[in-house]
Amino acid sequence: MEIVEVMESGDYEQLVVVVDKDAGLKAFIAIHDTTLGPALGGCRIWPHPTEEAALTDALRLSRAMTYKNAAAGLNLGGGKALIWADPRTDKHEGMMRAFGQFLEGLGGRYITTEDVGSSPEDLVAISQATSHVVGLPRNLGGSGDPSNATGFGIYRGMKVATRQVLGTDSLKDVSIAIQGFGKVAGYLADHLLKEGARLTVTDINPDALARARALGCTIVEDPDTIYDVPSDIFAPCALGGSINPDTIDRLQCKIVAGSANNQLLTPENGEVLWEKGVLYVPDYVLNAGGVINLSYEIGRPYQEDAAMERVAGIADSVEKVMSISKDENISTANAANRLAEMRIKSVRRAKGIYLAP
Repeated sequence: MEIVEVMESGDYEQLVVVVDKDAGLKAFIAIHDTTLGPALGGCRIWPHPTEEAALTDALRLSRAMTYKNAAAGLNLGGGKALIWADPRTDKHEGMMRAFGQFLEGLGGRYITTEDVGSSPEDLVAISQATSHVVGLPRNLGGSGDPSNATGFGIYRGMKVATRQVLGTDSLKDVSIAIQGFGKVAGYLADHLLKEGARLTVTDINPDALARARALGCTIVEDPDTIYDVPSDIFAPCALGGSINPDTIDRLQCKIVAGSANNQLLTPENGEVLWEKGVLYVPDYVLNAGGVINLSYEIGRPYQEDAAMERVAGIADSVEKVMSISKDENISTANAANRLAEMRIKSVRRAKGIYLAP
């Protein structure tokens, strides 16, 4: 892997390689862009099979955070940390404190939070060595678990999408196939069921299926068959890459809208959905509720009411994306990128930062 070439081609600003043998810590901190402000993104802990896979994940996710934060109107850039370890067997308090010490050395260029494999307890350990961490428990002055805010934002965006496609923003009797039923999907389901939506759910975790069944959802035992379920909305709420050449033709929905990051395996998949007449609500626009909520911890005492009011504005962001898509006759995936890039470029010009022609 030619790291400098990858950094240049993706317009990345900084890559930090972190090693602490005594703590068993091996990590990457990728900072993609800080034009709008310090980079904010989660700390993922995952046992990738190779160093290259771990580094690629960190870089890809940091770039996605730049676009998410920009499209959400936040004064934050994009970054991501990837601790190369198994969160079930390898992580411990000393590892997280060691990571916090390296994070402190960046002087606030990168602010971390919870992600796959990390927990509120890990954030508390990190906070013993640095103040550049958000998502701390409420009793420590933080905003706590962002899943509720993420689920609420997705709900708000879904209503905009149904108005565009179905002619009404009511979700009563709207059929929604949910792939993955973790914390975010659970909060989302609460909002959907209150409006009378009909939910079909799958997950690889039997406990998650039990929770969905208790709510009255229809259960699909074989996760792979969720793509074949007829629905108004297909909601990817598990891992990324679920929208790909092997699954697109199986989808029987009018809208794709869910919480998973990087739902499209490649950018071309967004074009295919558009050509097929399926409205794709870009994931980083729709699932920004969590990061919006977290942003209300930075530089001020956290206020939940103000944060959730801002999360509700995700509906406006979805409207903007659909408007750009219609006006410029481009896919919603491209329209979301255009929205984020226009904001970054406008700030760069205002700051007098050189932009190549």
